[in-house]
Amino acid sequence: MNRMTQLSLATQADRRSFLHQACCAAAGLGLNCWSGGPAPAAEPDSPLVRIGLVTDLHYADKPPGGSRHYRDSLAKLAMAAEQFAKAQTNLIVELGDFIDSADSLDAEKGFLQRVQAEFSQLPGPRHYVLGNHCVSTLTKPEFLKIVGRKDSYYSFDLNELHFVVLDACFRSDGAGYERNNFSWADSNVPQAELQWLREDLPAASGPVLVFVHQCLDVEPPYGVKNAAEVRRTLEASGRVLAVFQGHHHAGGYRQINGIHYCTLRAMVEGRGPDNNAFAVVDVLPNREVCVNGFGKQTSYRCP
Repeated sequence: MNRMTQLSLATQADRRSFLHQACCAAAGLGLNCWSGGPAPAAEPDSPLVRIGLVTDLHYADKPPGGSRHYRDSLAKLAMAAEQFAKAQTNLIVELGDFIDSADSLDAEKGFLQRVQAEFSQLPGPRHYVLGNHCVSTLTKPEFLKIVGRKDSYYSFDLNELHFVVLDACFRSDGAGYERNNFSWADSNVPQAELQWLREDLPAASGPVLVFVHQCLDVEPPYGVKNAAEVRRTLEASGRVLAVFQGHHHAGGYRQINGIHYCTLRAMVEGRGPDNNAFAVVDVLPNREVCVNGFGKQTSYRCP
């Protein structure tokens, strides 16, 4: 990984600081200035990992509904893809609600296949968090098959970090979401998944980042019903740096017992590129987590 001062949003030959370039760009989607801490240093450490994050595309080939412009998500995703390529991200994560609901199973599969065709062109490994809209019409196996994933929750290691993808699309009775058999406000991490998490986290060899769709830092309806139990599991490990989540379209940030909870703003909200929202996240060797927001996404520095 090159030093951030050597990264460019323009070319690989003429390399300037990624953060400075993004903050000061006069055209296109510029990076918002830091809001979660002091301004970044002129020459920050090379990140251990750089992550491209998007959430709540709600892609569907249908007219806008209120503030949600479903078709515009493809063009917004293309803009994010360009920035991720220039930033040389190590991996891409979409945090759920990749698609919106359709009138039929065939139409829903068509929405997913269309946005997946675009998402699959993004650079580096790609990971998918299940959101409630992902399984409004589809089942989890149907969704996962189209995007080429095996499991709805899992973990992996990269560049000294441990990553956990959670699935909170379960009802209070333990049944998984599928084909509108659920209320969106009834979100849970079931006991089997929690037990897996309790065994996975202590085995991690380095700091941990967690990805989930529904929020772990607020109460329902946007929050997971057993979020407090999940948080206790994360805190007990002593390894979790941050949790990245979607679902609440306005976004937000909280710190609870030393863990940063960053809710990304939904990409589907608002018409056209001026209302885009996505982030490039850097994890530095000193364990600082820097959320570099583009468009409407707020930036945070989490020491």
